[in-house]
Amino acid sequence: MKRILLITGSPGSGKTTLISAVAEDLARFHPSGFLTAEIRVAGVRKGFELKNLDGKRTVLAHSSMESRYRVGRYGVDIAGFEHFLEETFSGDAGAKVFIIDEIGKMECLSAYFREQVSVILEGPVPVIATIALKGDAFIESVKKRDDATLFQLTPGNRDILRQKVLHSALEMVSRT
Repeated sequence: MKRILLITGSPGSGKTTLISAVAEDLARFHPSGFLTAEIRVAGVRKGFELKNLDGKRTVLAHSSMESRYRVGRYGVDIAGFEHFLEETFSGDAGAKVFIIDEIGKMECLSAYFREQVSVILEGPVPVIATIALKGDAFIESVKKRDDATLFQLTPGNRDILRQKVLHSALEMVSRT
């Protein structure tokens, strides 16, 4: 069985909802990593917040953020993101599983993020991650790894795929 589970799909397909459910179901294995949440004001998406699995939070991107790093209308806080990653992954030597939401365009603006993801993917610990449907060479290389299973989430397969991913994740992590 493969050691890496990747979940891809269009924005709004439910990738974060799915990986959040997986993280919850794997809580007894003490996963390391982070989840992403939209920041909404009056129903309008204004940015993205990250929350590590220990509860620490940071804003990754916001429409009102001044930054030389931009994706669409969002300024991206690369320095803050890298500090968050250092704190998130610094004590992960005993991690039984890594959860990464997401390997996407904003996150990949950080060379440190790409390096950390590469190290984690090459290690022995199982990885469950969401990944952009389309992306640069780094994103495409992650999706083509021989040791990864790629699930494409759509609104039509959301329920059945959730069960498949949860089953695969539990089976994968239980073997470690």
